[in-house]
Amino acid sequence: METKNIIIIAVAVVIIAIVGVFATGILNNNDSSSPAQTTPFETEFMEGSFAGKVKLVDDTEKFMHSYKDKQNKITYNISTVDDSDALMDIYYLQGVMNPEQRTFNGKEWNIYFTQAVEGNDSNSDDKPMNIIICQHQGDKQGYLIYMIIDADSKVNATLNTYGESYTDFVEPLLNSITLKDSKNVPKIYEEFGLTEDQFNEQMELVKQIKAGNQTAMQQMSG
Repeated sequence: METKNIIIIAVAVVIIAIVGVFATGILNNNDSSSPAQTTPFETEFMEGSFAGKVKLVDDTEKFMHSYKDKQNKITYNISTVDDSDALMDIYYLQGVMNPEQRTFNGKEWNIYFTQAVEGNDSNSDDKPMNIIICQHQGDKQGYLIYMIIDADSKVNATLNTYGESYTDFVEPLLNSITLKDSKNVPKIYEEFGLTEDQFNEQMELVKQIKAGNQTAMQQMSG
């Protein structure tokens, strides 16, 4: 496999349980599922409180943890890498762009809204999952929170900060977050199975694509 194709093929590896093709749109539901309680959590790199009754479902990796709110059909995946900005640039190729920017506890967060069709089938008639990605990049470490809302969840989810998914779940979570510095933070290029030089080469192409260079797009996909 040529190196130029690795980023496109491997992009889904870093996001646990996010599968499918990203799209745009709005999913609304009038049933209120506002949480009546909070659930504290603590990892090696982050701590805070989820809105609602949430349980840890996977912590096999030191720097990746998954939590589930069964009542509201929401999954939270929390992770850290050295360069989360680069990761979001890669997600740009999948249609994730134009974040909302908010400050919580003195930390600036980028908040991305998108959708994914389960099973990676863009022609599926199934309703898409709604996904909110919260990203903060510190000096040497980036932090990521993925909120994945099942298609049949009763939580009102919109692709902006006005939906219940943001106002009642994401905003309280980010208000509660304390970030911690970690040792041996995963390198983003290692997550994609690349050397640092190979990854930098790929990111240069991504940078050119974002700037509108069609030749770079052909290089990446060809």
